[in-house]
Amino acid sequence: MNKKALMALCVAVLVPLVFFTITDYKSKDAIAMPRRYYYDSVAERMKDGKKITDTTWHQVNNIVLTNQLGNTVALDQIKGRVIIADFFFTHCPSICPTLTRNMKKLQDALKLKDDSKRVDTTFVQFLSFTVDPVRDSAAALKRYADKYGVNHDIWWMLTGPKKTIYDFALNELKLGLQDGEGVDSSFIHTQKMVLMDKYHVVRGYYDGLDSVDLSRLANDIVFIMLEKDKKNPSVLSELKPLIPLMIIVLLAAAAGVYFLSAQQKKFRS
Repeated sequence: MNKKALMALCVAVLVPLVFFTITDYKSKDAIAMPRRYYYDSVAERMKDGKKITDTTWHQVNNIVLTNQLGNTVALDQIKGRVIIADFFFTHCPSICPTLTRNMKKLQDALKLKDDSKRVDTTFVQFLSFTVDPVRDSAAALKRYADKYGVNHDIWWMLTGPKKTIYDFALNELKLGLQDGEGVDSSFIHTQKMVLMDKYHVVRGYYDGLDSVDLSRLANDIVFIMLEKDKKNPSVLSELKPLIPLMIIVLLAAAAGVYFLSAQQKKFRS
């Protein structure tokens, strides 16, 4: 390999490595990611002489309900999607219409409703659970959804057994702990929206009637969607411990070629 070819190779490899190292270092504390709330277990282990804490975060349990199209659906069907959830009922005279309109704004802000193009629905799912399933049949939910311009592909309005819905709200999403005024277990009427990541771990609670909180939710959705997947790290992430050695080797090779080239020129002269 001649001098120019090796130098070009070094530049081609070194530049991405250096930028990756700098970006990885600078980005560690660059963005405050939405926190996780509830864990199932915490364990400690030793690695390279350091104590490491492994936390198993609570993933909400699967729930099977009926959506506004009359289809039986389940959380397990939308694994890998970020979820935004709220609770309402169709004949609610107070907060529910505003909650639904604000959820619709999120749907539109994320450009998840575009009739001119087929929308990629693999990233985000909206869930609205009725808290009055006795009166809110699938047909009633469909009329309500159409009234507010719901995209049926990525926004499910859900009905089913009242106990199933209430148990999910109180025991899985922990709304009884998060609502400032408390949630009556006999009739859940909360203005909270809940954000879950693609592993269905709760990552945030937001006041669905507050514009500042809604803006925070919109930002957190994007952050969660772009969050690094620790279970499937990039190739560069896997090689990160070797990057300093790779840089040294490449620099040494470049220096060696430069030295040999200089010696050859000196010998010829």
